[in-house]
Amino acid sequence: MRPGTTHRVVVCMALTLSAGATVAAVMVATGASPDPPRPKAAVAARAAPAPRRDVRIAWVGDTMFGSATATPPDGGDVLFAGVRAALRDPDLTFGNLEGVLALGGASKCAAQPGESCFAFRGAPASAGALRRAGFDVVNVANNHAWDYAATGQAETLSALRAEQVAVAGLPGGVVVRRRNGVRVAFAGFAPYPWAAELRDLATAQALVARAAAQADVVVVAMHAGAEGSGATSTPVGREVAFGEDRGDTRAFAHAVVDAGADLVLGSGPHVVRGIERYRGRLIAYSLGNFAGWHNFGTGGVLSLSGLLDVTLDRRGRPVRGRVRSMTLAPPGVPAHDATGAAARLMDELASQDFGADGVRVAPDGRLALPGSR
Repeated sequence: MRPGTTHRVVVCMALTLSAGATVAAVMVATGASPDPPRPKAAVAARAAPAPRRDVRIAWVGDTMFGSATATPPDGGDVLFAGVRAALRDPDLTFGNLEGVLALGGASKCAAQPGESCFAFRGAPASAGALRRAGFDVVNVANNHAWDYAATGQAETLSALRAEQVAVAGLPGGVVVRRRNGVRVAFAGFAPYPWAAELRDLATAQALVARAAAQADVVVVAMHAGAEGSGATSTPVGREVAFGEDRGDTRAFAHAVVDAGADLVLGSGPHVVRGIERYRGRLIAYSLGNFAGWHNFGTGGVLSLSGLLDVTLDRRGRPVRGRVRSMTLAPPGVPAHDATGAAARLMDELASQDFGADGVRVAPDGRLALPGSR
């Protein structure tokens, strides 16, 4: 639970809260017999909760706030109304922000008009919707971060920083946040000049190693891979979309883990993909689209989405995790999906694509991790 939110006692496989002080208060309020008098120092020692040594991180995929012709009402809060609790519960929530939050800048489609050109932007005020929904960090290493060139990106970064939403994904950039005494570093990569370069593995490894020197846990976002309903499988080798070299997704993910990354989180395919376990770390290749306003195609696998909720110890090892299945309804608003369709598909893909290294997903979304609880 991030500072400033109300603490609740929740029992589920994906969350463990230390709530000793809260329980003690309930016992007194309900008339339970108080403990015998003891020195004040002893009382304080008994009442203090044990310090947490882990950090709970949520990840969601592509999130957009519309286009030049259609933006959500009320600054974009409507996009997260049905999933706000799932976003706010973890210690740190991370997502991929596609498009810009800007009023100025020239659209890239002015220079290359056509049905295959898409430029996305929302209002700068939508940065507040991200903060209110619970986002702590957003990744801007993706193909739509430069839709309105340098002016659009500068406005976006200014709007996010004004709302204290941290930014990952700029060339050479690392952002560090601390929760529960654990320092968590975030870095983002994509195959574009305005982002930390995904296809240059040596440079990517150097940046991850620098992040590891600053933090206990390193989280890497990668915007990579082919797109569309036929892209649910994670192939071996390089991926191409719209004539672009989108990088060797598996090779990149393995390389950054070798360099010190503890959790690798993918976006870009617009569909869910399987989760792999590599050298004891988790690689989630895609959670699908998360939220948009007349941006994303829906129907079939394109409507399946999810929120990955993972707890890592202070050495970056996964303790427990869960995929919260969601579905997108037009115009792109996420809602919880009781059928668990996204989790089921991710389970099938993990087995199909990664064999014994695939992380199986139970019908309720729980990840099958060694020693998980």
